[in-house]
Amino acid sequence: MKTIHWYIFRELLKIFFISSIFLTTILLLEQVLYMAEMISNRGLSFWEGVKLMTFTCPVFMILSIPLSVLIASVTVLNQISGDNEYVAMKTSGWSFLFLMRPVMLFSVLTYLATSFIVFYAIPWGTDSFRKTIFDILQNRAYIDIKPKVFNNDFKDLVLYAGEKEGKTKLKNIFVADKSEDGSSKIILAKEGILIPDKGAYKLKLQFQDGTLHDVSKEGKSYNILNFDRYERYLDLPSTEKIKKKLVVRHRDVSFAELREKIKVMKAEGKTTHREEVRLSKKFSIPFVCLIFGLTGATLGIKSSRSGKSGGIIISVVVVGLYYIGLIFSQNLGSHGIVNPLLSVWIPNIILFIFTFYMVYKTAKESPFIVFQKIADACTTSYVFFRGILRKLLKKNQSNKTVEKTDRPPFSHPA
Repeated sequence: MKTIHWYIFRELLKIFFISSIFLTTILLLEQVLYMAEMISNRGLSFWEGVKLMTFTCPVFMILSIPLSVLIASVTVLNQISGDNEYVAMKTSGWSFLFLMRPVMLFSVLTYLATSFIVFYAIPWGTDSFRKTIFDILQNRAYIDIKPKVFNNDFKDLVLYAGEKEGKTKLKNIFVADKSEDGSSKIILAKEGILIPDKGAYKLKLQFQDGTLHDVSKEGKSYNILNFDRYERYLDLPSTEKIKKKLVVRHRDVSFAELREKIKVMKAEGKTTHREEVRLSKKFSIPFVCLIFGLTGATLGIKSSRSGKSGGIIISVVVVGLYYIGLIFSQNLGSHGIVNPLLSVWIPNIILFIFTFYMVYKTAKESPFIVFQKIADACTTSYVFFRGILRKLLKKNQSNKTVEKTDRPPFSHPA
């Protein structure tokens, strides 16, 4: 690889890493704040919080990596074109496609990285996250169950134990169970053992030698059942809340599990539109890195007249239109209006056609008047609104200064 190629490739990597770290941090901000609350209020240790945040990172990286590819390509090629380095390269006989080799290599590497995250890192991260949460909450549950104290941390259940041996063995147990609509149950048992079920991410309480009192909601029936052994699953405290806050649904299923689920659903005669969209999305999201790399390169070259701000603004517009189109097309696929496997590829196809046209025009050095007008309009709008914002800020500061000068000097009481 020539020196100029290494120079472009290094610059792309530098901007890419800065951008991806920044965007991933922004996307993780809500989770970081919630994890800080867990550390301060729920006894979560700092290292446990770091582990959980590490496990959730892959979910957000599949969004930040494609965006960073586009930003890096636009920024680097805009800088090369704006500093007249691109003109010098063309004078030396290097064509646009020749200069695109490091961009293509960069795009392929990010495509492979995103594919690895989608197929391996996200399922691993989600599974590790759930296991860690289960272990943490399981230990908290063991600690919170105290003898001769009513415990209502479990969902729809009140637990009382007269004695406790070790972490898992309870004696003289009383349980009020209101999990079933229309009835309430009272369980009395001499002994009980807490057994972790890591497959279901729940605790199982195994009662021994007791009675179950079942009362209907209207009080019309009352049943008593004597048992030697009885089992009841306990939902761990805070499990549902943590899942809603930190686990992104529908992205945690591996490719093999998703295929098996589709196969089972088809055998049962159920529609699999949503599952097929999710399956196809595992391929379409990484593929956009290949397109964004070339799109950003052509946008960077073409927007050099508008400066760096013009290229960044157009990148934001392209990203916004792409993800709006992706959401719209996947909704069409989920409802069966469009072929589910094809639906999420529609924005990629449209963007590929646009990029191919841009690359062709740039390679032929043909003027792209429409694009330049759009770039100039975006830059003008940006400068206009930035000027208004600055005026408002200056006016606000001047008003504060006037208020301070108009206040009477402080005087001691007579």
